[in-house]
Amino acid sequence: MKRTISKIDPTELVLSDKLVYINRVAKVVKGGKRLSFSALVVSGDGNGHVGIGVGKAKEVPAAISKGGAIARKSLIKVPLAGDTIPHEIRVKFGAAKVLLKPASPGTGIIAGGSIRPVLEAAGVKDVLTKSLGSSNHINMAKAAMLALSKLKDPKEELARRKSVPQAEEAGSGG
Repeated sequence: MKRTISKIDPTELVLSDKLVYINRVAKVVKGGKRLSFSALVVSGDGNGHVGIGVGKAKEVPAAISKGGAIARKSLIKVPLAGDTIPHEIRVKFGAAKVLLKPASPGTGIIAGGSIRPVLEAAGVKDVLTKSLGSSNHINMAKAAMLALSKLKDPKEELARRKSVPQAEEAGSGG
């Protein structure tokens, strides 16, 4: 079953961008090294909307602005249960594995690397995380985004589960 992803309009939200990581890349050419930069930027409103973007350019400011623009285009809605996430989730993206667990109020964001800014931008205040496998900043941020996008709202999931068995009973014939 495919989930429909509705496009979120970034102009309606008050978004703040946060620079997570800058990488200097050198391309060796005939005349020497040609430097360029890639910037990982997280954009969110702190109220359940978050997006990440990687911008690449010859100068750092241009890379950051490109990353911010891409982050605003890739916004997702995160279902929150108060100040935490609704349920535990484990996700793999590339070689980066991320585990997110709901936490009791007052715990804070127990996260490292580039998972913390993604959760902060999403508005999650209490969560326990574990980063397994690769510590690549971009893959960890993408794994965190994938985990947040796979979270299900408990009320919607309960309604979906209640509606499914009736359809299956009508279709089964022995």
